[in-house]
Amino acid sequence: MKTQASRAEALWEESQRLFPGGVNSPVRAFRAVGGRPLVLASGRGATVTDADGTSYLDFIGSWGALILGHAAPDVVAAVSAAAGRGMSFGMPTDAEPQLAHLIRSAFPSMERMRFVSSGTEAAMSAIRLARGVTGRARVVKFAGCYHGHSDGLLARAGSGVTTLGLPGSAGVTNAAAAETTVLPYNDLGAVRTVFAAHGETVAAVIVEPVAANMGVVRPSPEFLEGLREVTERHESLLIFDEVITGFRVAFGGTQGRTGIRPDLTCLGKIAGGGLPLAVYGGRADVMDALAPLGPVYQAGTLSGNPVAVAAGTATLRHLSSGGVYALLEERGAALEAGLVELARRAGVVCAVAREASMLTVFFTQRPPRNLVEAEGSDTERFGRFFRAMLTRGILIPPSQFEAWFISAAHEPADIARTVEAAGEAFREAA
Repeated sequence: MKTQASRAEALWEESQRLFPGGVNSPVRAFRAVGGRPLVLASGRGATVTDADGTSYLDFIGSWGALILGHAAPDVVAAVSAAAGRGMSFGMPTDAEPQLAHLIRSAFPSMERMRFVSSGTEAAMSAIRLARGVTGRARVVKFAGCYHGHSDGLLARAGSGVTTLGLPGSAGVTNAAAAETTVLPYNDLGAVRTVFAAHGETVAAVIVEPVAANMGVVRPSPEFLEGLREVTERHESLLIFDEVITGFRVAFGGTQGRTGIRPDLTCLGKIAGGGLPLAVYGGRADVMDALAPLGPVYQAGTLSGNPVAVAAGTATLRHLSSGGVYALLEERGAALEAGLVELARRAGVVCAVAREASMLTVFFTQRPPRNLVEAEGSDTERFGRFFRAMLTRGILIPPSQFEAWFISAAHEPADIARTVEAAGEAFREAA
């Protein structure tokens, strides 16, 4: 006799009739790990609950946006109050400068900024601005770094492109791809070679200062400093895509930790408190090339949306009050140490790459330094590991090539529970 489908199963069937692949962003489909994706109904703190009422300890956190956890009370209160005053105006609001001042206090390099609605939009706009200011066309990016899904930046991108094994995307013309030069991450020699041959044509170098879209890949000590030196020498712009690392690895992002000052910075996720808001900004002389002051055009009806601005402001005020980052580092270090030890006990070859409160478990001998090494990870074993964790109530990203994110809502008991589950999952995945 056929059993009645659960509510989550029924919703998933309905979603597949309505959305391509049943999802509104590809990695959510669980194609890389197998099984039916979760259909979530709510979240609170470090926990999410699906449409059938099953709860999971969450290490996705809206892909890093929810650094305070789900439904953080301060953020919910700010959003509710802002919505009550008006959902959208399409005009300047009194809330925008408050968020801008918080951002600039954390990122002094962002002398002027503009709010947009997504990380894709921020990166796309920063590239257009760089081309408009320099009068050059070529952009240098790095294989495995994901800067959104605009045409010219999808070449050898990370995130879902790597997860699904795609070389780029159909629909991206050869002309668009030809203006993007893709180099190996952490290969400063390759950068210098390209600049020696084509430096006068390079508008900008865009980089995730800590890569998080091929899994967490940390920069070598000289890599970011070398990018700053070579771009300055050739009068190209250096763009730090800190959509993930901004307010995540530190209040001032990677540039705050390293002291390296880019010309332009892209922010998102945490900056919007989990709502659709992103930012790009940088040197005043560069940003003043934007319309209405200059010839580079970019616009958006929902840019600076007051509800999203309220969420971002409440989140950043909480983060700026102190104490959160020490807690996150403590939790991250404990999770890393526990995973490494339990993998060793299980006799499983794996490496844990961590930067502050984000990490990736790679089924490789050592933490990768670039996309080629990341792609050498045993993705079938990762799929088994993912499913074993999920059956134990632990939700990690459904891809080898994404980061786990720890939030301030994760308690020591949550970390201990995750490590215990991983010990069993490592044995099952072996």
